[in-house]
Amino acid sequence: MIGLDRLTLFLTVVTVLIAVPGPSVVFVVSRGVALGRRAAVSTAVGNEAGLLVQVALVAFGLGEVLARSLLVFSTLKFAGALYLVYLGIHAWRHRKLLMVEKQTASTVGRPEKVFREGFIVGVSNPKGLLIFGAVLPQFVDPSTGNAQLQLLLLGTICVLIALVSDATWGLLAGSARNWLARSPRRLSWIGGMSGVMMIGLGVRLALSGRD
Repeated sequence: MIGLDRLTLFLTVVTVLIAVPGPSVVFVVSRGVALGRRAAVSTAVGNEAGLLVQVALVAFGLGEVLARSLLVFSTLKFAGALYLVYLGIHAWRHRKLLMVEKQTASTVGRPEKVFREGFIVGVSNPKGLLIFGAVLPQFVDPSTGNAQLQLLLLGTICVLIALVSDATWGLLAGSARNWLARSPRRLSWIGGMSGVMMIGLGVRLALSGRD
């Protein structure tokens, strides 16, 4: 299958790439601060579930199509950007709901709803597809055969590392929310800022290039 030396190098590379906070980390952190640790973890799980879909697509050839087609890349990029902007506007408009009792606030961040939002953000992020398409194939050993299975295995490992990283960031952010909850006005302000952050992420994604 995959040699130990090759696998060790792969783990080193992807750990370094994932350790650098990017848009997915900011998204998870914003949900954790606004909605708490449970919502942050649900967001991280949803985001990584979306990345698993990307891994499968790359393994079966879409990554190469995406890298070569500007139209496909742009369509997916703008879809993800618009969804982030939508979530940001929604968070801003409903920021005062974070000041109500926990029973009501919990409905704002229902795990299944937050998971779905995280999944859409993860699966619609073209950067993930490009990274998987560019990095994973470098660690496939053609001499062992079954390249698709190797891509799926390497991609799954990468997603698991990302899940641990994102969930950790989310738990830390959710813990900070408990302190913020002592001041309802401050919590409302944070909810609004998380909306602004998501809008900013959407704009950044829309303006980003293929590099």
